Amino acid sequence: MKDLKRSIRLLYRGDSRRARRFRYGLIVFDTLTILYFIATAALPHGQITTIADIVFGVLILLDLLARFWIADNRRREFTRIYTLADVVVVISVLLAPLFSANLGFLRVLRGLRLIHAYHLLRDLRRESLFFRRHEDAILAAVNLFVFIFVTTSVVFVLAFDEQDGFPGYVDALYFTVATLTTTGFGDITLTTATGKLLSVFIMVVGVALFVQLARAIFQPSKIRYTCPQCGLNRHDPDAIHCKHCGESLKIETEGNTGA
Repeated sequence: MKDLKRSIRLLYRGDSRRARRFRYGLIVFDTLTILYFIATAALPHGQITTIADIVFGVLILLDLLARFWIADNRRREFTRIYTLADVVVVISVLLAPLFSANLGFLRVLRGLRLIHAYHLLRDLRRESLFFRRHEDAILAAVNLFVFIFVTTSVVFVLAFDEQDGFPGYVDALYFTVATLTTTGFGDITLTTATGKLLSVFIMVVGVALFVQLARAIFQPSKIRYTCPQCGLNRHDPDAIHCKHCGESLKIETEGNTGA
């Protein structure tokens, strides 16, 4: 068992080519599951989707157990938001076959898989220089993306579940985007007290996320690299000295290709 645990730890944390390929495979898997749960949020609950849900649920569970097994601090690993989200998603997916219908709250719980995008970003930060150079803009876009589709799932369950299938989900997405941009067409509204409070929440948070994205896109790009002397962790991509203390920096760059 010790050898197996060591092998799994090397796959998740090692620097070998095999480990890097494995982590890229996890990134692809996480992306596919996120897109799958978005795409099937409004589909009828049939045999094919049930089988697919179980397959994805088992694979997510295996990844979750592996990460928990090799964790140095299992309590801290369990309390991470994306770990808790995965636990909820696995439970909701494996419980789905016990119900005769695809209940609304299960759609919302499966939507929490979007939160795993933040774990995906952590892997990309380690693997991709391009991501480290544009981290602020990418993170802001992911924040907005996750907010839109998690909120769409909630709106779909609260107001559009009675409209079967894809058209109802499109209406929920349309309402969410129109509300968070404060466009205010008014052709689709939530009239209950809960719906009005949800609309206010979408508008306030949505505007803040849009501002964050615009700021990240138009401000000068910085790269994350912790200065060993003073701890400053935001620098120009081509910096060779820390602007705060003057310490020499060794920021990874792509170099001059001579093009």
